[in-house]
Order: sequence, then structure tokens, then C-alpha cells
Amino acid sequence: MAAAKKAPAIPGFTALSEQIFVHQPDLSDGKTVPADDPDVVMVYGWGDCLPKHVAKYADGFRELFPHSKQIVVLSPISKAMFSDLKTRSLWMTPIIDEIFPSGPHAPDAPKKILAHTMSNTGAVFYTSMINAYQDRYHEPFPHQLLSMDSTPGSTDFHWANLQRWSRAMALGTAGWFPWPFVVTQTIWAMALSINGLYESLIGREHAGAWGRKAANNEKYEAKGARKLYLYSKEDDLIGYEDIEIHAAEAAKLGWQMDLEMFEGSGHVGHMRAHAVQYWKAIQDSWKRAIAAPAPEASS
Repeated sequence: MAAAKKAPAIPGFTALSEQIFVHQPDLSDGKTVPADDPDVVMVYGWGDCLPKHVAKYADGFRELFPHSKQIVVLSPISKAMFSDLKTRSLWMTPIIDEIFPSGPHAPDAPKKILAHTMSNTGAVFYTSMINAYQDRYHEPFPHQLLSMDSTPGSTDFHWANLQRWSRAMALGTAGWFPWPFVVTQTIWAMALSINGLYESLIGREHAGAWGRKAANNEKYEAKGARKLYLYSKEDDLIGYEDIEIHAAEAAKLGWQMDLEMFEGSGHVGHMRAHAVQYWKAIQDSWKRAIAAPAPEASS
């Protein structure tokens, strides 16, 4: 008897790789994507999130935009932290192949794209994707909205950030070990310190630092694309001041944006605690984004 085929990690999605999954909308019987809806919605999960958890965000986007293609990306922290930009970008190329099989200027290429990133790790893989796009097509990634949930935070290597980063790593792995949480966090703090020293010695920029800058660099990000920041003061992994600093930098560089602050919810916990406010913020920002002139693309 043949072995049963392993089911996709996310029901209703087809795996393009161990990280990337795609859901094709039902456009039978002459259905088309409504003029005001995105053709493609991309969801980059937070670090080490389980497929079933990021699937809840895909469900929410499907409620808003039922006829949009969806691409979900899982974001292992170890792959983000311990790889170089070239490798991370290579991992993201299936997304570009899926969205633009005939290139971005083909008649059937999507015209409206919404990208949603969660936490710094999700942002690392999103910016790796736009780097891969730039390498291939030599133009910024064409999209109308980049929404950022609990990101970007500070990427400076100091004690407070080391505590935050090691705690984030420990949250995803503490269940693997029999010892107390603080021991796991200490081990990760040591590993991160060694990795930071190694990157410094070989001259490699930290993944989060590169991604934070790329999100405000018109070489990679279409200048006409709107930005939405979803955050709270209670986030114990990403300081709200760091998010507001990034937003101020984006505004100074000419990007249009919205900032949505949530009360009482922690890191990537805003949708669970404030679902109505969360999805309304995304929908309203999308409406503003498509009301603006479309991002220019090179020909």
C-alpha cells in the first residue's frame, strides 16, 4: 500500500516550499476580483508561528477579500537569524514566480497587491522577497499597501534588545527542553551574542537591520505604496517608540501612512484582542491606498 501523501501545513493551501503556501480563489462561473480588492494578499507570519495560527489571519483576509489569491509565508527565527541575505532571498523566489509567472509587465500580471508582515521575523522574509524581486527585475516591488503588525523594532545590539530577542527565541523553543524558561532564554542570549560577533567579524549586516532599512528604501519599496503600522504600548518585544521612529522616517522620505495603536494587547496579539478594530484599520488603509495614484513601475 502506498504511503499517504502528507497534507499541506495549511488546509486549502498548496505548498510551494516548506515556508511558502498559496491559496487560489474560486473564480469559476465568470467570477472576477472586484475592482477595489487586491489581486494578491501576502501574509508573512511572525517568528516560529504555527501554521494553524497564521491561518487565522488568512481567514480574516479572506473575509475582507474573498476573491484574492493568498500567499502565506512561515517565518522560522533560526532561518532569519542565521542566514545571509542572498540565501534568504533565494528562499523567497517561489513567491515571485507564483505572482509574476510572465513578469510584472505582462498583461495578466496582478495590478493590486497587499503585503502584511508580522513581527520582525515576518518583516525579514518580506524584505528578502523584495530584494529578490529587485535582483530579478531591477525595480521596486509593486504593491499598494504594506501593513506591519508589531514591527519594525530597534535592531541595535544592546542589552535591552538582547533581552527582547532572546525572550522571543525562547518563547518558541522553551517547550523542547525540561529546564526552566530562564535557562532557555540565557542559552539563546549567548547564541545571539556569538552570532552577532560572528556577523560583525565577517562584515555581514544583521537580518533585522537590513530589513528595517529596506522597508524605507525606494530601491525596494514602491514610493506610491501606503504603509500601515499596527502596534501597542504593551508590546514587550517591540518598543512602540521604535515603530513610531520608523514611521516618522518613512513620512520624511515621502511615504503616506496610517498608524493604528491598540490598547492592552501584546506582541502580535492585536487581532485576537481587538478583531474589529484590527480588520477595519487594514480595510480603511487599503481603501486609502487604492484611492492614491498607483505605484510607478519601470518598463
